[in-house]
Amino acid sequence: MTGQRVGYIRVSTADQNVGRQLEGVHCDKRFIDYASGKNIERPEFKNMMNYVREGDVIVVHSMDRLARSLKDLVGIVDDMIKKGIAIEFLKEKITFTAQSTAMDNLMLQLMGAFAEFERSLILERQREGIKLAAAKGKYKGRVKALKPAQVEALNLAWKNKEYTSKAALGKAFGITRQTVYKYLTKL
Repeated sequence: MTGQRVGYIRVSTADQNVGRQLEGVHCDKRFIDYASGKNIERPEFKNMMNYVREGDVIVVHSMDRLARSLKDLVGIVDDMIKKGIAIEFLKEKITFTAQSTAMDNLMLQLMGAFAEFERSLILERQREGIKLAAAKGKYKGRVKALKPAQVEALNLAWKNKEYTSKAALGKAFGITRQTVYKYLTKL
């Protein structure tokens, strides 16, 4: 019996289009993550890793959709190959299996290194652009979630135990629990 073709799709934000990644590609099951690829702590990635079995093929649009760092990419591919699971990268037109050659492994290292390098360059240009815009007074930084008066009200509400949890407090103020923690630590 042959395994399943399992598609993995990742975009950074929910408003990005997932359609183009595995368009027209047959997959028995697909896992879609709306998360950054900076690490492997992604819910659907974990679900996929628990789902796949020996003989399956994981189909991914490109290496950078699976992992952003060379370390993560190599680790994922090695783990899957050891479990008898193949990984197919469509854009790079390369598949890694237990029968992968030394040349295949070299290609993985090189292409992964280039993807990581490209990401680093993008982030560097972004930082340079922000710095330049800030120097010209066109970039003021991220807009704060709450105005100073709202922060005071949030702190007072928490101090007076008006809410039983920080999640409930955040919901009342229209912010996440993590943002509540940030504002409460500024006391």
